[in-house]
Amino acid sequence: MAIIVIFDIPGGGQELYDACIDRLTGGGGFTSLADIPAPGLISHAAGPVGGGWRVVDVWESEEALENFSKILQPVLSELGHSDGEPQIIPAYNVVAR
Repeated sequence: MAIIVIFDIPGGGQELYDACIDRLTGGGGFTSLADIPAPGLISHAAGPVGGGWRVVDVWESEEALENFSKILQPVLSELGHSDGEPQIIPAYNVVAR
């Protein structure tokens, strides 16, 4: 079952996001889902929210998210941000282009 993941990073911003993407892609940028090592990622959006940064993803399954988290968490730790707990919501309907 697909899931919606909302991840807030208090105190985070575009600089942290860009540094994270840079490490995940080897400096290649993120303009396609194929650009990062995240099998099972259906969609991704990120932007500023009051006091931090928010990432909203849709994943094929919790297992796919867990596999990517094993790659992402060390990167966030290297950048000085501890892992927070994302909000995970079962997706009722996912429509993608």
